[in-house]
Amino acid sequence: MNDTPVEVTELNYDDAVRLAAKWAKENGQTLVQDTGTAEYAKIPRDIALGYTTMASEALEQMRVQGEAAPTHVFLQAGVGSMAGGVLAYLEQKLTANPPYTVIVEPDTVACIFESVKTGGGNPVAVGGNPETIMAGLNCGEPNPLTWPVLRDFASCYGACPDWVTELGMRTLAYPHNGDGKVIAGESGAVGLGLLVHLCLAPEMHAERQRMGLDENATVLLFSTEGDTDPEAYRRIVEAAGSK
Repeated sequence: MNDTPVEVTELNYDDAVRLAAKWAKENGQTLVQDTGTAEYAKIPRDIALGYTTMASEALEQMRVQGEAAPTHVFLQAGVGSMAGGVLAYLEQKLTANPPYTVIVEPDTVACIFESVKTGGGNPVAVGGNPETIMAGLNCGEPNPLTWPVLRDFASCYGACPDWVTELGMRTLAYPHNGDGKVIAGESGAVGLGLLVHLCLAPEMHAERQRMGLDENATVLLFSTEGDTDPEAYRRIVEAAGSK
C-alpha cells in the first residue's frame, strides 16, 4: 500500500486536478479521474463510457416494468463526464425519439451553461473559488472529451441555486403515494429539484409548456450521491417549511 498522505489545498477543483496530475507524472503514478486533456484521454474516456451503463440499465428496467421510454432526462453536471456519457448513449439508443435533455449545474459554477451561453462552440472556464453545497458538481472547466456531446445534443441548460437541490433532497426523503424513500445528497438531487420547481411554480408555467412537461411526460433522473455528509443531509431534509 502507498502511505502517501492526503494533501488538503486551498485550490479549486480544476487546479487540484492539475496538481494531482503533476504529482503523478513526477512520481511515476497513474492519475485516475474523469476530465481529460489532449495528453490524458484514455482513462477519462473509459470513465465516460462506464457511465453509459447507468443509462443502459435504466432503459432495461423501464422496459421490464412496462414503462415508456423517457421523454425527458435531467442530468447533473460537474465537468460533464457523466452527463455526456449518458446523453451520448440515449441519443444512440433512442434515435427515433430522443428525449428532451436538461443539463443541470450549480449557478455559481455552471461551466457547461456558460460555455453554451458564449455561443462560440468552445468550452469556457469558471475561475475563482465558487461556493455551493453541491460539492461534487463544483467544477469550473468542462471535460473537453464530452463537451461536444453536451453542446450539440442537450436540449437546454439550467444553472440552479442551492435551494433547488435542497428541494430535490426533501422530495426524495418524504415521498408520497407509497413510493420508497431515496437518500440523495446535494449533488444527486438537483435534477429532481429543478423538475419539481418547473412543475409546481406558477411562474414556470410557460417554461414547462415549452419543454413539454405535462401529464404525458416520462422523466428519467439519476441520484448520483447518498448522504456523504450525514449532518448536512439531516439538517437540509429536516428544514420543514423552507423553500
